[in-house]
Amino acid sequence: MTDKQNDSNEGLSIEEQKKKAAAEAKAKALELSKQRQAEKAKAAEGTETAAPEPELTKEELKKKAVAEAKAKALELAKQRQAEKAKAAETSEPTATEPELTKEELKKKAAAEAKAKALELAKQRQAEKAKAAEGTEPTADEPELTKEELKKKAAAEAKAKALELAKQRQAEKAKTTEIPQSNEPTDDLAKQKALAAAKAKAAAAAKAKAAAAAKAKLAREGGGDTTSTEPASDDEKAKAAAKAKAIATAKAKAAAAAKAKASRETGSDATTEPAGDDEKAKAIAAAKAKAAAAAKARAAANAKGAATEPATEEKPSPNQPILDTYRKVIKEHLGEDVLEDSYINRLSKDVPTLVAKPDSYYKIAEFLKYNDQLRFDYLSEMHGTDFETHFEVYNHLYSYNHRQSVALKVKIDRNSATTHSITPLWEGANWPERETYDLLGIHFEGHPNLTRIMLPDDWVGHPLRKDYEPHDVEV
Repeated sequence: MTDKQNDSNEGLSIEEQKKKAAAEAKAKALELSKQRQAEKAKAAEGTETAAPEPELTKEELKKKAVAEAKAKALELAKQRQAEKAKAAETSEPTATEPELTKEELKKKAAAEAKAKALELAKQRQAEKAKAAEGTEPTADEPELTKEELKKKAAAEAKAKALELAKQRQAEKAKTTEIPQSNEPTDDLAKQKALAAAKAKAAAAAKAKAAAAAKAKLAREGGGDTTSTEPASDDEKAKAAAKAKAIATAKAKAAAAAKAKASRETGSDATTEPAGDDEKAKAIAAAKAKAAAAAKARAAANAKGAATEPATEEKPSPNQPILDTYRKVIKEHLGEDVLEDSYINRLSKDVPTLVAKPDSYYKIAEFLKYNDQLRFDYLSEMHGTDFETHFEVYNHLYSYNHRQSVALKVKIDRNSATTHSITPLWEGANWPERETYDLLGIHFEGHPNLTRIMLPDDWVGHPLRKDYEPHDVEV
């Protein structure tokens, strides 16, 4: 604004100056709308004079449309520059205005934002009107193909998106220009909140560390009964077992180190280990000790089972099937071939037959070839060490009758020998070799009873409950 306008504003109140500035803005907006109407009229006249022109080719029409778009964009840029210059001129008189309060500044900023939004909406409406006018002369143009229409629409969409992005950036830049009178207070509040959060986190970390240290001292010491609670019986038992395991491991490590040192030196006769005879005696003693412990545990288990009260169980749905198996076997093989028969509740109520050792193979053969049974598939076979005896377990299935049965046999630990069923079911070949390898059960009639997992020179069978490793390096 000029110096005359500044002089004319002197002596007026803020409200009067605002009203005067609003009136001037309205006058300018009216002038701008008149200019735009005049431009529209000129553009309409130009399109009317161009109507009698001869028809153009597609390439010429495209070039013409591009030239018109460039001219419109240049005109729009000039208009925006003029608007920015006018806005800068209108903002100059406010430099001499007295300082406003926060509320007044907020209201002023809101009014300016509304005016800018209104002006932007008007500009967009004008651009849409121009675009509609620009498309009218092309009505007489030849029809474009789908591909050309798609390309044209994509180009227009890109141009609109670019223009919208520029407008949004300008709006963001304007809205970020807010009064800075409250920034120091906001920064101070943020700093205080951050310091309080840090202090709170540090206090929590200290409390957690103190609690952990106290718990560690209570576990390690355990002597201060005034500050720590006495450990429960389970915790004491766990601690005793852990200490015992550590002591056993240390003793084994010491013995291994001593044996290794004696083998490496070999010169001191007093420190040499015992000979083969003494070693065999030690192995036999260890086996006897393990067998005695196994018998004692079995007796204790039997005693505990005898003291438990018997509970009535509902009959199994497979009980009639088991009765049929037992009846057919006794009719064809006799009354004394089975040692026991029951429903295995822990294995999906499978009917289970326990054969006597001398009739094991005879019952297996009968189960496969009898027409009422026809168990033609061996699905599983394994051995188990029950400390007092071994057991061999076979799970059989009949595809004809869609039924299953388990055949077991108990084997003496000292002899550890039974008959092989590989001649009946070829699938028993490798499971019987594995049982021999890990438990030491011999299967008579097996075509190739050799170790399948461990080397041939391995001493002992690792899945026996009394197994003691003879190689200290293991």
